[in-house]
Amino acid sequence: MSRIGRLPVSIPQGVTLTVSKDAVQVKGPKGTLVTPLPGGIKCALENGEAVLARRNDERTQRALHGLARALLANAVKGVSAGWTRDLEIQGIGYRANVQGKNVEFALGYSHPVVYPIPEGVSITVEKQTRVSVSGADRQKVGQVAAEIRSLRPPEPYKGKGIRYTDEIIKKKVGKTGA
Repeated sequence: MSRIGRLPVSIPQGVTLTVSKDAVQVKGPKGTLVTPLPGGIKCALENGEAVLARRNDERTQRALHGLARALLANAVKGVSAGWTRDLEIQGIGYRANVQGKNVEFALGYSHPVVYPIPEGVSITVEKQTRVSVSGADRQKVGQVAAEIRSLRPPEPYKGKGIRYTDEIIKKKVGKTGA
């Protein structure tokens, strides 16, 4: 049996689950998310917990069982507590600031880079060099953080660029002068 799939998903206070044939709708204080259920996977609510069951023990069903449980757990945590991804900007003159529905980055290019903030995600900037991406949908928060990082990925010699706060950059040795 799937080790992840057989674990029940506990539902915190203030979160409601609505189970339909092919999806589970999760409502909470941070918003509403819909998690699709793959074919052959069923969701049942039992005394404050969501339990996922699969049709049979085929390899694909076992894999989808764990996937569906993980996606449902991410949705439940997202609507109750939310997800956050922090980024750090390093480099002289590199900075960011929020202007309305856009984030403007100065990243050493000849022009400022303007990134529009997508729906369902909030971006805050602290001290001009710390960017925090937060929202209820884990996939969307991670995608937005990856897109911001790709505006100027950290380079391996001085480490200048945008990186995740928990990311470690392996630095290369530069030229040796004689």
